[in-house]
Amino acid sequence: MLNLLTALAIGAMFALGAFQLMRRNIIRSAIGLIILSNAVNMFLFTAGAYDGIAAPYYGHTQQISDPLPQALVLTAIVISAGGFAFVLSLLYVIGFRYKTSDSDEIQGLRH
Repeated sequence: MLNLLTALAIGAMFALGAFQLMRRNIIRSAIGLIILSNAVNMFLFTAGAYDGIAAPYYGHTQQISDPLPQALVLTAIVISAGGFAFVLSLLYVIGFRYKTSDSDEIQGLRH
């Protein structure tokens, strides 16, 4: 039951993120990018989850959990936070220069 609920949550987040990416408002597109990256991180974390008995740092007397998915998702979170900071800076420059957040009204982006 928990796997079904997790799969539905990941699917809903992925669909919402993809929907927001296709909007004309670039601020909503940036929020959709974050939702989409969080859905991918949740998918990678749940796909790599291993039912170990002990934590990886605890000891080797029992079957340990795999720390690799946790490390990869943590790295992906840090990289996506840096990318989102870059996107926010671009949004600030576009908003300051064009005074709008509608992608159809920004003339310099179309070629």
